[in-house]
Amino acid sequence: MARFTGSESSYQPGRSGAQGCAEQRCDVLIVGGGPAGSTLAWRLVQSGRDVAVLDKKDFPRDKVCAGWITPAVVETLQLDLADYARGRTLQPIHRFRTGLIGGDEVLTDYGGTVSYGIRRREFDDYLLRRSGARLLLGEEVDSLEREGDEWIVNGRLRTPLLVGAGGHYCPVARRLGAVLGSEEGPVTAQEVEFELSPEQAAVCTVAPDTPELFFTPELDGYGWVFRKGGVLNIGLGRGAGGKLGDSVTAFTNWLQQQGKIPADIPQRFHGHAYLFYPQRRPRRVVDNGVLLIGDAAGLAYPQSGEGIRPAVESALLAAAVITAAEGDYRAANLAAYAERLSARFGLRQAAPAALPWLPVAVKRFLAGRLLANSAFTRRVVLDRWFLHCTQPALRAG
Repeated sequence: MARFTGSESSYQPGRSGAQGCAEQRCDVLIVGGGPAGSTLAWRLVQSGRDVAVLDKKDFPRDKVCAGWITPAVVETLQLDLADYARGRTLQPIHRFRTGLIGGDEVLTDYGGTVSYGIRRREFDDYLLRRSGARLLLGEEVDSLEREGDEWIVNGRLRTPLLVGAGGHYCPVARRLGAVLGSEEGPVTAQEVEFELSPEQAAVCTVAPDTPELFFTPELDGYGWVFRKGGVLNIGLGRGAGGKLGDSVTAFTNWLQQQGKIPADIPQRFHGHAYLFYPQRRPRRVVDNGVLLIGDAAGLAYPQSGEGIRPAVESALLAAAVITAAEGDYRAANLAAYAERLSARFGLRQAAPAALPWLPVAVKRFLAGRLLANSAFTRRVVLDRWFLHCTQPALRAG
């Protein structure tokens, strides 16, 4: 059953699908209630627009993600951390432990908080409820039709502007021509997050303020283990090729052999796919009355796979363009959004892979040497790839 809510404390029951439901209109309909969708809704509601967010899941819902946010994200979202921490996980991060899977480890201590661990089920729900938008939860997109200058979704939801924020498999992205599959070059990940029992917590040697990141020998992905208070998150993501499940199993076995995690972790990992930015075949992000943000547009950082910060920033860029369009959402008036993506994140077309001919043995040797170097680890792997310390936060206008 879909739930139509205007705030966290009140909602009206509704129905999923068009049958038996009255026609509804809104200024902007956003498909997807993750950080991209909720951030855009938040900004547009602030500007006086009637915004509805449609998501196939009820919230709070689980989301595959290691789960941390940088101070830049906190600043951009104007988060009140004291308010957020009430009843939610907010784990300060002071250090990182990094290396190759099976190789030497480097501990980098920043001497202060450089990020915060969060649980996506809590974080996404908080942002969505805060947005002030009308929420249509538990309803899939069954149909998308174009009629004149409006979109009709599920036969009853009418809007002049449709925004795809539904992740890699977003139906709006598919409507804009995204062809899912290996030709896009997606990255796949598997993850599990669970609350530690007292017995498990006693044998888990991962420090709560110290996420541990271990790269594959070929540097085509990495695994992580992150303890957020009484919650443990374990996962691994890598590029196409090979069996991800086998890689995840080998990684968790290694973590157990090192005594980092309990032996009795849940066996069911959950999967997720996303696109790095820039892309091998860039997705079209704008057309008449429609645009894509977040993972639907394929914006994850290439070295870390982080999607939260680029998702949030893409939403702010989209909000500015939507506001400037003043209700005229022809493609020509939305084209500035694609230009702003390029200005913020770089060219959208990926360059050919560097040194593709390099033998695997040589790649492994170089990777081992670099990741064992504490200066390279801090200045490149952490400061540049994971924390993006050199890029100032994008401020909401």
